[in-house]
Amino acid sequence: MDAPEARFAAPPNALDAFWMPFTPNRAWKRDPRFVTQAQGMHYVAPDGRRILDAIAGLWCVNAGHCHPKIVEAVRAQAGQLDFASSFGLGHPAAFEYANCLTEAAPEGFNRVFFAGSGSEAVDTALKLALAFHAVQGQGQRTKLVGRQRSYHGVGFGGLSVAGIGSQRKHFGPLLPGVSHLPHTHDPRQNAFSRGRPEHGGEAFADALEGILYAQDPSTIAAVIVEPVAGSTGVLVPPQGYLERLRAICDRHVLLLIFDEVVTGFGRLGAAFGSQALGVMPDLICCAKGMTNGAVPMGGVLINDRVAEGLYSQPETTSEFMHGYTYSGHPLAAAAGLATLEVYQEEGLFQRAAETAPRWEAALHSLRDAQGVTDIRNIGLLGAIEFGSPAAAKAIAARCFDDGVLIRAVGEALVLSPPLAIEDSQIDQIVSTIRKCAGEV
Repeated sequence: MDAPEARFAAPPNALDAFWMPFTPNRAWKRDPRFVTQAQGMHYVAPDGRRILDAIAGLWCVNAGHCHPKIVEAVRAQAGQLDFASSFGLGHPAAFEYANCLTEAAPEGFNRVFFAGSGSEAVDTALKLALAFHAVQGQGQRTKLVGRQRSYHGVGFGGLSVAGIGSQRKHFGPLLPGVSHLPHTHDPRQNAFSRGRPEHGGEAFADALEGILYAQDPSTIAAVIVEPVAGSTGVLVPPQGYLERLRAICDRHVLLLIFDEVVTGFGRLGAAFGSQALGVMPDLICCAKGMTNGAVPMGGVLINDRVAEGLYSQPETTSEFMHGYTYSGHPLAAAAGLATLEVYQEEGLFQRAAETAPRWEAALHSLRDAQGVTDIRNIGLLGAIEFGSPAAAKAIAARCFDDGVLIRAVGEALVLSPPLAIEDSQIDQIVSTIRKCAGEV
């Protein structure tokens, strides 16, 4: 790897000023862990150690780190047009990226609203659902349905429909009128499932009928779920679950929103999880893999029915009174275009699909490793569950010391490597987990 800029080649002397997200700051700063470079499948620590990235940064670096084409696209755009607002003013990169992105999207998704992150994308999708019903003369549809153990970012809308209590407890009652479906994790019946679990899918989805009965379906605007619940520990939807949710939403005229911030851009072996799983929502939230993590960006893909409903207003009306300073940011759009080109030129979505069986077999070979209580996988996602959060955290720390970056979430190690992962790197991840689990 090329030598980094000297200014950022080593950790700084003072760590207090930066309040790190989702991190116990005081404990971390007593024993900090830094990386200073990245290339391909690896980070590099200040002491020169190479660390295999088994989580693609944070579910996002699907094409590998510092891909030359993406780096050059950002560099060139920064020197040509660093910023332009999208409020009544256009710049070509945003439109070109929107055109290419909707071509890769499922059929019937011909418009995209750009945001700056997955959190912003979720709040945008929720507002789109409310606005759509209001324009259709259904302004009483103001309630939303999320799911337990779901993660939808950190905006007040996304946090309201999310279902991880520890992330909500300090922030009051949040949005009114939000109900939550039960989560779909059933280790009693589905432990060590390979791919989509066999049991309980339709029953879990039918819980939506109970919520509708209690709330009156004519007051509900939308249901939002992650096709695969990522941040809570890779909970894979049981067979029939998403299909039944779609049918119930259709029967009661609800919009179905898929939060594909994790499952978008090849993670399940197709451009979007909805394509891989064969169920089409009305709105698709995306982020992370949009720009390979190079520049922050998010977006909502909008199907034609929703778009046409909002376009039924007079032409002089702003169809959707919403937006962000950085919607369609020139650097993000350039990174997004280059990222899409890399995915296509290198066949990374197909490669992920072809690698998935090898990945599955390798993960499930850990069934007899010390302390393992469950293993879950789909596409190039996986989770290895242990008996306690303390065990998972200790194993993840040992793996980092042994040269593999893995994230501990609750009792599980979660895995989401770049799509270009090699067989030898899969073997390294699995052997490192086995070794470190035996040491805890």
